[in-house]
Amino acid sequence: MNTKNGRGPLDELFTVRDWLRYAVTQMTRAGLVYGHGTANAVDEAAFLILATLDLPIDDINPWLDCRLTAAERDTIEFIISARIETRKPAAYLTNVAYIQGHRFFVDERVIVPRSFIGEMLVQDHLAALVPDAEAVTRVLDLCTGSGALAILAAEAFPNADVDASDISSDALAVAERNIRDYGLGDRVKTFKADLFDGLPAGHYDLIISNPPYVTAEAVAVFPPEHQAEPKLAHLGGKDGLDLVRRILEGAGERLTAKGNLIVEIGDGQEALSEARPDLPFLWLDTETSRGEVFALFGKDLKQAPAEARKTQGRHGR
Repeated sequence: MNTKNGRGPLDELFTVRDWLRYAVTQMTRAGLVYGHGTANAVDEAAFLILATLDLPIDDINPWLDCRLTAAERDTIEFIISARIETRKPAAYLTNVAYIQGHRFFVDERVIVPRSFIGEMLVQDHLAALVPDAEAVTRVLDLCTGSGALAILAAEAFPNADVDASDISSDALAVAERNIRDYGLGDRVKTFKADLFDGLPAGHYDLIISNPPYVTAEAVAVFPPEHQAEPKLAHLGGKDGLDLVRRILEGAGERLTAKGNLIVEIGDGQEALSEARPDLPFLWLDTETSRGEVFALFGKDLKQAPAEARKTQGRHGR
């Protein structure tokens, strides 16, 4: 679009406030779906405008009455149109995603990071489960994707080495870029692994994971925004728990006796509690989630393998 030729009604949009109102209207009319870092059209439009202008994304209010140059207006119109026409998440259009103020590079090779575990790592370093952050020396992030949780864990536990694993080579390439950006290459190492198969030997003080946990039925009816993400990063099988079961089966052998397993499973609490009644799940809440993350102690997992096999046999899994 060439501003010299005019843009009709868009010629009347001069300020950030003007463009925010315009974007919200257009995105609402287009019926976009959110959930990749924002929950509604206003927040999504604000993010797109601020990210496009390289402004801090935490508050649009200081900039609302700033007038935009013709080039800036062109760029904002392009990004708004792209969001509507492609239905890609905003993070893919800007190559930027945030967790609790931490910025990460993302593209279509990885799911847009938005784990509740990240919220916990930043806000209180999982203090309810890990009272002494400095005592943690080794952490594993299973299904690391962009590497966001591994990086946040390295910051939360300053004496820890962090292993970040994923089955996807493409995802690991993105993770390695983010690790370099944070200057953590000496403490955070990536591994191509199928959960525990492919990891270095030894035990971990903490295992965290945001694995694929969406049911096959839900994945089949994803809106375009979620279809844009790697299917591998979402699909958790018929009940969403295929990988979660495998994590529970293997984590006990890789945790120290005083270690912790923390896993995000979305709305699978009821299904998991039914599948594994032998395990004393501790369900963790955050400011934005209820019962979507569980924790287990290493000692509980070490005592459970025999019962797990019995339970899975009864359920035919």
